[in-house]
Amino acid sequence: MKISSPHAALDALLNVIERLIGPDGCPWDKEQTPQSLADYCIEESYELVAAIRSGNLHEVREELGDLLFLLLFLSRLYADKDIFTLKDVLETSAEKMIRRHPHVFGNMHFDSKEEQLREWERIKRHEKAAGEGPKGIFASLPTGLPPLLKAYRIHSRAARAGFTWPEDEEVERQMEAEWLEFLDAGRQGRDAQSRELGDLLFTIVELGRRKGIKASEALDLALLRFVARFEGMEKLARERGLDFAALSLDDKDELWNEMKALESPQ
Repeated sequence: MKISSPHAALDALLNVIERLIGPDGCPWDKEQTPQSLADYCIEESYELVAAIRSGNLHEVREELGDLLFLLLFLSRLYADKDIFTLKDVLETSAEKMIRRHPHVFGNMHFDSKEEQLREWERIKRHEKAAGEGPKGIFASLPTGLPPLLKAYRIHSRAARAGFTWPEDEEVERQMEAEWLEFLDAGRQGRDAQSRELGDLLFTIVELGRRKGIKASEALDLALLRFVARFEGMEKLARERGLDFAALSLDDKDELWNEMKALESPQ
């Protein structure tokens, strides 16, 4: 299907939704509610992130489309209930982004990225206070965020409020202290060790954040590397007529090192 412009493509997708929930549409689609689609939004977001990190551009395009379809579908369901329309959603987003970027759409100037982010948070707090009364810096933090991402956001907001270690070296020392506390907690029982492991991970997330690294992304990429290497080990064993499960740990380590040697330098 050839479409002449993004506007025409958007209209075409909206027409698809119109048909799906129309009188002669899909029984499943016609039964959907915002509540029933909420989990699908999470799933599609994860699939999009996975596609982006894999570098598969075909999958990125497809997953972007799947997520966009869901967002448009949700907007239509709310419009059918006379709550708000897609136009309201788009206008609200545009107004918010203009308001939160006074250095682009206004006369404000920032001397640093940190100063800009502090102003972003100040504007967000002002928006919340105008609608619901004063709120804390974590009030708008989504409760359903994955833990590593939530930890990153918490550290980021705390830092903008001036509550963080002054120097990276202090975070490194704190991380070493948390590691020793984790080891020591092994004598105190599982609950104590679990608590100390959480503190250690929370500190590692902050050290990564200060160096421009998101722990959630770093861990995800590490998992991808591990799985790729492991599958490569299994393939090498099959090609050599070996029973992978029966190999000794030393033999498996040799296969692992072979796979690592085959990787391109990062």
